[in-house]
Amino acid sequence: MPDVGAIDREFDYLIPETWSSDGRADRVGVGSMVRVVLHGRRVAGWITAVDVEPPPGVKLAEISKLSGVGPSSEMIDLSSWAARRWAGRKVAFLRAASPPRMLAGIPKAPARRPAPSGPIDVFDQAFRIGSAVVRVPPSHDVSAVALAACRLGDALIIVPGHARAKMLAIVLRRSGITVALAPDDWPLAAAGATVVGSRTAAWMPMPNLAAVLVIDEDDESLKNERTPSWHARDVALERARRAEAPVVLTSATPSLEALRAGKLFRPERVAERDGWAMVEVLDRRDEDPTRGGPFAEGLAERIRGDQRVVCVLNRKGRSRLLACGSCGELVRTEDGRAPMVLVDTVLETSDGSESRPVVCAHCGATALRNLRMGVTRAREELAALVGEEVDEITSESDSPPESRVVIGTEAVLHRVERADIVVFLDLDQELLAPRQRAAEQALALIARAARLVGGRADGGRVVLQTRQPDHLVIQAAVRSDPSIVATAERDRRREIGIPPYGSEALVSGAGAAEFLESFGSHAGVTVRGPLDDRWLLRAAIRDDLLDALSATLRPAGRLRIEVDPLRV
Repeated sequence: MPDVGAIDREFDYLIPETWSSDGRADRVGVGSMVRVVLHGRRVAGWITAVDVEPPPGVKLAEISKLSGVGPSSEMIDLSSWAARRWAGRKVAFLRAASPPRMLAGIPKAPARRPAPSGPIDVFDQAFRIGSAVVRVPPSHDVSAVALAACRLGDALIIVPGHARAKMLAIVLRRSGITVALAPDDWPLAAAGATVVGSRTAAWMPMPNLAAVLVIDEDDESLKNERTPSWHARDVALERARRAEAPVVLTSATPSLEALRAGKLFRPERVAERDGWAMVEVLDRRDEDPTRGGPFAEGLAERIRGDQRVVCVLNRKGRSRLLACGSCGELVRTEDGRAPMVLVDTVLETSDGSESRPVVCAHCGATALRNLRMGVTRAREELAALVGEEVDEITSESDSPPESRVVIGTEAVLHRVERADIVVFLDLDQELLAPRQRAAEQALALIARAARLVGGRADGGRVVLQTRQPDHLVIQAAVRSDPSIVATAERDRRREIGIPPYGSEALVSGAGAAEFLESFGSHAGVTVRGPLDDRWLLRAAIRDDLLDALSATLRPAGRLRIEVDPLRV
């Protein structure tokens, strides 16, 4: 299989006779990484089969170079499965399963000590089941479940974020466990060790896989953002099934995909409640939405003092919705088609198609009111409210926050390690987001905030500003009971047949229209769109959708196919 993304097929080559005399032929096997001549140039590739019969009358070229050790035959088979599961190229998965640096051979397995024993707890019981989901509170220490996995042998442990994986690896090594941190410790993993890492750890070699653990399986970072958009949780589940190894998924807010994958274990009600932070709800229903600012009445008293405060507002920029201060009309384009926002000193549409000076198109007034401000403007008002410097954090920020009070998009929940108070300035934006998984994702955000402030005994608080205090997500957070949302979401998704009770694929890119023209009609598959140059394909049975995708020729233009997208 050549390492060329546009070529999704295998070719036959000969092993040079001279390799038999110098021993290289003995080192060649399924998974070996080589270089071959293809269309007049040398390219890298992987050996996917040996002792094959070439087509009659064809003279084969020879392999040019043996580069080193690559994925095992088991991982190559897994790559084939993943290529179909996520409608992608097999090359992408072979790259993920290959060592980051060329290796001449696999080192000798290191001497190892057994994992330290401990009292039998819920995690040991979960691993005995075979496939289980453990619902843990946000403040839970993940080392306990990791040690339970290591007591079974070499464990594959997947953690969202490289920083968290690195910290867990340090804890396990201090307990005497041989740990390979993905992806740099690929040789150690191939020799035999417990593997700890973020998303890419799902493709690390595991010759003696004894247990699989996915921590915070609902975290969206476990899904690959590029095409093919594979999910580390699903790869881990498939690896566990093939190796007949027990698998445990943990989360404060388990996804419906996880709840379908195994038996649910829960801590005692009191322990789970104590592991969640105190949640306060600031009801803004009685406030004038056109005149009220970004801060509810009483918020100032809660965040003044010496405590570390993190405010979350998932809108970038200065303003997202403006109104005329004189006539009250929304600031829109001349034809009323789209809202306009303030960019520097002019009004612009989000796509840049229209701009004008800061003037109301209805009455000509120049004084505008900010109805839905972005995080940049909110930072200025927050600094005035608390009377001190406030740092702003977004996904583009590259420096850590230094001030006591920090505001940002949801990226701030990943950049700050600890806080006393987390405030969601506009939780309704998450609750009302036009997404299929909005409720599930909003509760996951609150759980992430609860992890920053700790459990009830730590005294931390999560404050929710909302005009929907009776929403199921808010009730679940206040009661520390994620099952409230899970039950409602299960019934809703099952009724309309969306994942995990069906399958979807989002098709976009320059070649999407051509691809859909060739797609035609397939039994059991419906096509919706286009909307914003994207098409949504749905099927009640995943295999029906995957068969239809694989049967359609790919166009020359760029094409993105995202199977079971998280945000649609």
